[in-house]
Amino acid sequence: MIHLSRHRLLAGTRRRAVLLTLLALLTTVPALGLVVTTGEKAEAHGTPMKPASRTFLCWQDGLTDTGEIKPVNPACKSAAQESGTTPFYNWFSVLRSDGAGRTRGFVPDGELCSGGNTNFTGFNKPSTDWPVTHLTEGSTIDFSYNAWAAHPGWFYVYITKDGYDPTKALTWDDMEESPFLSIDHPPLNGSPGTVEADYKWTGALPENKDGRHVIYVVWQRSDSQETFYSCSDVVFDGGNGEVTGVKDGTGTTPTEPAPGACTATRSTTGSWSGGYQSEVKVTNSGTVPMLGWMVEWTQPGGQSVASLWSGAMTAQGQEVMVHNAGWNGSLDPGESTTFGYVSEGGAPDSALELGCRVG
Repeated sequence: MIHLSRHRLLAGTRRRAVLLTLLALLTTVPALGLVVTTGEKAEAHGTPMKPASRTFLCWQDGLTDTGEIKPVNPACKSAAQESGTTPFYNWFSVLRSDGAGRTRGFVPDGELCSGGNTNFTGFNKPSTDWPVTHLTEGSTIDFSYNAWAAHPGWFYVYITKDGYDPTKALTWDDMEESPFLSIDHPPLNGSPGTVEADYKWTGALPENKDGRHVIYVVWQRSDSQETFYSCSDVVFDGGNGEVTGVKDGTGTTPTEPAPGACTATRSTTGSWSGGYQSEVKVTNSGTVPMLGWMVEWTQPGGQSVASLWSGAMTAQGQEVMVHNAGWNGSLDPGESTTFGYVSEGGAPDSALELGCRVG
């Protein structure tokens, strides 16, 4: 097993600051997995697109030309009946902020596909109707993972054992013990915050697999404890990546708009010699509900954020990104929330620009 550990920092723009706080060296990966090392920085806040996850394919299945979610696939329709349509618009947000890369003993049996995130429980339902990607066992394929936001991390790709039964709740006993691929900070393609942006890597699928299986991807950030989980339903039948079950062949997938929008505005709530306090108002400015947000800006030269509340911050130099806290990320269209912070080292800049993205 060849394991190279090289990280490259990729600077972002002022409005889309790429925050790379690499807090640790590579974690130990299971000896049985193949480590794919690209030598590039990973930027992700998303879900697999090849082979695609349940949330991504159900979003495609349910999305209409008007932007409404009206699932056609029976399993996707059942997920909407249980969890509503908000998770469909937020297909990239199956995460646990306290995950820290944990799997067995952390994510409960029967909740693997939601990662234990209660917003996505409808996607845990056992069914043979989920949209499926057709693959060939032992073949080498190109994997694609949507990059909705900017974070470094590792990807661990698991698969179900032989004999997996899709009509029963997915448990950890159904999964192979070790990932068959482990990917170290793969490169970003495209601009984060779009459906087209992704990471790509190439890897071999396990040998001697037949019939229905689940490919399970765990994405572990290296700059925080936040961890993403996903189920991709596949069938080993000699296929080459074809997808069936989306709209059940009744029509083409409509043009895919960006899932939601948000804005952020800053105001000064107090100041003193060498510092000040700010409040940031985050508003869902889109037409669909969202489960989380990210605000980013460049601190004025010589200044630093000394403390922050009602959000979770990562920073690299003057570049700052704040994610929602666990309780203030869910916003309906038109709704707002706030977070605050204290800056040291200078006076407030009235022209400071803040960027906001759903995620």
